[in-house]
Amino acid sequence: MEDRIRLEHGSGGVLSRELIEQVIYPVLKNAAYPSLTDGTDIRCSVSMCMSTDTYVVDPVFFPGGDIGKLAVFGTCNDLAVSGARPEYLSLGFVLEEGFLLEEFSRVLDSIAKAAAEAAVAVVTGDTKVVPAGKGGGIYINSTGIGVKRFTGNLDPAEFVTGDEVILSGPLGAHGIAVLGARERLPVGDAILSDCANLYPLCEELFSFGSALKFMRDATRGGLAAVLNEIVAAGSSGILVREADIPVNRDVAAAADILGLNTLEVANEGVFIAVVAPEITSDALKRLSKHAEGRSAAAIGTVVKEPAGKVIMETRIGGRRIVDLPRGLLLPRIC
Repeated sequence: MEDRIRLEHGSGGVLSRELIEQVIYPVLKNAAYPSLTDGTDIRCSVSMCMSTDTYVVDPVFFPGGDIGKLAVFGTCNDLAVSGARPEYLSLGFVLEEGFLLEEFSRVLDSIAKAAAEAAVAVVTGDTKVVPAGKGGGIYINSTGIGVKRFTGNLDPAEFVTGDEVILSGPLGAHGIAVLGARERLPVGDAILSDCANLYPLCEELFSFGSALKFMRDATRGGLAAVLNEIVAAGSSGILVREADIPVNRDVAAAADILGLNTLEVANEGVFIAVVAPEITSDALKRLSKHAEGRSAAAIGTVVKEPAGKVIMETRIGGRRIVDLPRGLLLPRIC
């Protein structure tokens, strides 16, 4: 077997078959993916949810994760915040000529481990190879299908004045970890990506029914982007309290040095929920039972005015507008 990816690995010939049969399939084979066919039967008589995402993170490996773990959890999290339990994944690999097979195997092992943790089955996939210099080592497209477990509406149109905004964990760890690895910053392993499976946390909130108004994971654009998208889609505003937003000390220090706003930095293990005020305390207790939810906090409130705006109440008592992030803050972060 070769030690690096060659263009011939994408030709559909002998090397393609070797790559699939000797490297990829032995790692990803499971009961729901028993043979190498062009499609897998999925039988269901319930409401389903589907999501897709493409991962181009640079570098491929970073403190706390890698592109494989990211592809599994990222897509599963999109399903989870949509009220669905992840069941199936497809994976599309775009490999660059010269990419080390040893590193590809590490990615595959990470995918298998993350899929097992998320209890999701990889059921189909595809592999393409591009010439050296035309790719980023490896890109992954992942599509997920889940079974709907929350049957209510997760829609900003459901908001009423006084609803509470909950953040499930500290901000900014993923973006800072990836940037630190990319630029070889002296943060080392002090800051790890928060990349995690969010379904167990989301599931804790499903039983609240109509008192759960909205969920969204705070990936590209971070908290600032999600909150602005929320208010743009409805007729309310949101007031957030800077003092209540959890940020780990090392992340805050690194962001300050780099001139980054943690509200705008990507996360891969944090979600925002909007809930009726009467369940806020109980919701936080449920989230805190999980390692990823120990720092969960109520950080803001839905307000009538100014509609369509996110306002920050600062630590010193002032107020300012939190804008939608502009430009390319941190490219290839997921």
